[in-house]
Amino acid sequence: MTERAPLLDKNGSLTKPGWATELLYEYNPKAVKASKIRLKEWDYYIMISDEGEYALALCIADNRYMGLVDAALIDIKNGVKHDFLVPLILPMGKLHLPTDSGKGDVIFRNAFCDFRYILTDGGRRLLANYNLPGGKTFVCNIFLQQPKMDTMVIATPWKEDPKAFYYNQKINCMRAEGFCEFGGQRYTFSPKTDFGTLDWGRGVWTYDNTWYWGSGNMDMDGHAFGYNIGYGFGDTAAASENMLFYDGVCHKLDRVQFVIPEDDIMKPWKFTETDHRFEMDFVPLFDHRTDISAVVISQDAHQVFGRLSGTAVLDDGTKIQVRNKLVFAERVHNRY
Repeated sequence: MTERAPLLDKNGSLTKPGWATELLYEYNPKAVKASKIRLKEWDYYIMISDEGEYALALCIADNRYMGLVDAALIDIKNGVKHDFLVPLILPMGKLHLPTDSGKGDVIFRNAFCDFRYILTDGGRRLLANYNLPGGKTFVCNIFLQQPKMDTMVIATPWKEDPKAFYYNQKINCMRAEGFCEFGGQRYTFSPKTDFGTLDWGRGVWTYDNTWYWGSGNMDMDGHAFGYNIGYGFGDTAAASENMLFYDGVCHKLDRVQFVIPEDDIMKPWKFTETDHRFEMDFVPLFDHRTDISAVVISQDAHQVFGRLSGTAVLDDGTKIQVRNKLVFAERVHNRY
């Protein structure tokens, strides 16, 4: 995709499926022709400390008939996680999530939670404060640097439903600075070594989907290197979401396959790309597991954190050698 245009046509179908390095298509929820209750919108951030072996994920989602405001602190080294969740019933667009990731702040407040994503000059400020039972608190204050840089953008249809679509942006390689605190312990993020990623999603999905997603960022002698890989949702014939990023420049990949042991998800995985430009071994350390079943809604999710090693090849043939870097990859089955 190279030109600006409305995301959806007059029939509520994608104007043109494809990929880009910025949000060229204009998303307007009023143009959706499917039932509005099927519309799903979320802003999901994840920050990883390679040295500290911990991660922080922040999510605010408005899926019309249900939503959530969630902070998850994953202590990979000690094998524990702390979830701070505010479930929402029938938000129906009341969260007012922006139609563009680069425009507008996201703010949610209630008696227990103050949750904010604030756009600032040169980056994004992520703030959360939860008042928990027993007088405990969870607090975070993270700044993500966002200089001018390429991002991963994909517009995906579904063959079986012309009114279903997924408009997604992943922003990798944002250097992270700040902290979160819980239980008397402070977890810090340093921009020299630690990064954050934004997963910005808007769309109307079909009911039953299994997707695969992997993402990682790392400092290579002062150069920011990252990647986004994934598949499993919709009709990706027009484009995949597979990209490398080096010093803010995108290097587009072809198809990537996740090779996951069928008998044990905690055994080593492999990632392989059609042109052998992303050949990696992945050794799992911690499975951030979610298993929800509630009548017609269910989620079976494995977000696995582990160490990545292998070779990535840029467009000019330059080889990036990755050695034992902390990243994550996931397999998620949703019915909702």
